[in-house]
Amino acid sequence: MAFTRVWRRFHLPLIAFIGLVAGASALRADLVWEPATGWRVEGGVLANFVENDDSRNALDHMNKARAAEEAGDRGDAIKHYRTVAKNYASSVYAAEANFRLGKLWTEGRRFYKAFDALQVVVERHPNYERFNETIGAQYRIANALVNGERNRIWGVIPGFKNRSQGIEYLETIIKTAPYSDYAPLSLMTIARTHQRLGEADEAIDALDRMVNDYPQSFLAPDAYLNLAQAHGELVQGPNYDQASTQQALTYYQDFLILFPEDPAAPEASDGLVDMRTMLAESKMQMAQFYDKYRANYTAARVFYNEAITIYPDSPVAERARARLEKIDAILAGEAPAEPTAPETAPPAKKRFWLF
Repeated sequence: MAFTRVWRRFHLPLIAFIGLVAGASALRADLVWEPATGWRVEGGVLANFVENDDSRNALDHMNKARAAEEAGDRGDAIKHYRTVAKNYASSVYAAEANFRLGKLWTEGRRFYKAFDALQVVVERHPNYERFNETIGAQYRIANALVNGERNRIWGVIPGFKNRSQGIEYLETIIKTAPYSDYAPLSLMTIARTHQRLGEADEAIDALDRMVNDYPQSFLAPDAYLNLAQAHGELVQGPNYDQASTQQALTYYQDFLILFPEDPAAPEASDGLVDMRTMLAESKMQMAQFYDKYRANYTAARVFYNEAITIYPDSPVAERARARLEKIDAILAGEAPAEPTAPETAPPAKKRFWLF
């Protein structure tokens, strides 16, 4: 009885919902262009409801626009497509009009207008048959801008290079089409652009988002390797903080574990060797400080052993083992303690005389 009451309460809304989902594809009408007859609506129930004054006016502008486009008159084509996009935004022709505006404005290097027109398609017409092609067109615009292409004012005057605008467009693609193939590609392009501009932190952020949000992407191996290399470029030497060294080492290891057959595996192996050597050398520097300048053999032993643990088969480890043997001999009384190296005296303060 309880099941019956629940069913009576929800079966009609459920049936309505299923009907909407099942009929979503049937609602979409595709546009077909033929030079002899012009545009026509094909497929979907909307094809039966386009015969009204607004639709006829929109269709007239669409036919004039396409005819002008094929005749090479870009300006006249844009004028008619803009009329449809602005005055008949709810018509079945609006998505196609905005898509073709994006195409024509891109051809004229009016990248900002082109991207905005294509964004209308993405936000208002997600069922448009060329949706993925629209995202691809947006990506090409953004990629052109980050590579130094200049937007043309009025289609004639080249503007300034605007790579930041290209990055902003790529972020828009990631936000509005996160499940498209262009989202991980956009993140990689953002990272590459920041690296080119010397903005290491921003590049690392984009690559980190890439490996976390799109681990199954075909671009994931490149992202891991680039992350390791980006952190490696921040390493200043064994005498400095080794946080970047540790991060680079981790990503090199992840790369080799996840993608052992990748063609770049030898390059990653070389990078891993460099980072392990750097990290081991930093431990040697600490050990030598306590060993030679403080005669604190207990602390020195800790750091020498850490250097060995980090990279046991390296020349650094051999040096650490040799020094540990001498320390053991000193502590056992079998060898004289080595004199502590004098600390460097601070430079004398300069005196300034006023006359």
